[in-house]
Amino acid sequence: MDFKKVKRYVVLGILFFLPVTFLLFLYPATHNYTPLDIVNDSVLDLEAFKSDNGEKILLKDHITILGFLGENPIDNVIAASNLKELVYDKFKGFKKFQMVIVVPEGTQEAVEKLIKEINSYEDIRFWHFVYGEPDAIQKVYNSLKSNSNLNSSLATNSVFIVDKDLSQRGRIDDRTDNEIVKNKTIYSLNSYDCIEVAEIKNKMSEDMRILFTEYRQKRKGDFDSTTRRANDLKEHHEEN
Repeated sequence: MDFKKVKRYVVLGILFFLPVTFLLFLYPATHNYTPLDIVNDSVLDLEAFKSDNGEKILLKDHITILGFLGENPIDNVIAASNLKELVYDKFKGFKKFQMVIVVPEGTQEAVEKLIKEINSYEDIRFWHFVYGEPDAIQKVYNSLKSNSNLNSSLATNSVFIVDKDLSQRGRIDDRTDNEIVKNKTIYSLNSYDCIEVAEIKNKMSEDMRILFTEYRQKRKGDFDSTTRRANDLKEHHEEN
């Protein structure tokens, strides 16, 4: 027996079947993933706000990352830079994606300085700043499910995922596998701290990927969200 030939055929067999095996494992994962939870279905849209160029920026019919940088946006340059590098640059090519930052009226000059700090001559046409009165900003924030309040300058490090139907997305159960095994109390993830790089890179990026997968399946007619939306909200309200 020519062992060199046998060895060669074994190696070729492995090289052929290994990718096929990987794809077989990947296939059910992409079709039976767990959709991103709805944690709140009544986010207020941005009719009361205006943009620099007069274009009406709304949340409806978009997949939005929504943030609040307050009266002194340049003070939050680290948060803005993290969002730019870790989220915006990654998803800006996806259909109907947008980043929207809410700031008080009168901060236009400060926003221009912030944009110069974070923009390295790249395409930021899907990143919008909208301006409004303090009461309007507070109303939008109050319509979101959050574990913290805006600070005195109407800013927060928390950012939110809002889907095309004005529903806030997140994780109803954000426990780790180890915490689940230990039967720890369920806690949710309603927003993402854009100062925490690991949270943005791992949790938020993964959640955005899942949400885009959901909408891609909807376009193909492979996803029915009606029952899941009702069940998610019902279970979440019962837990709280």
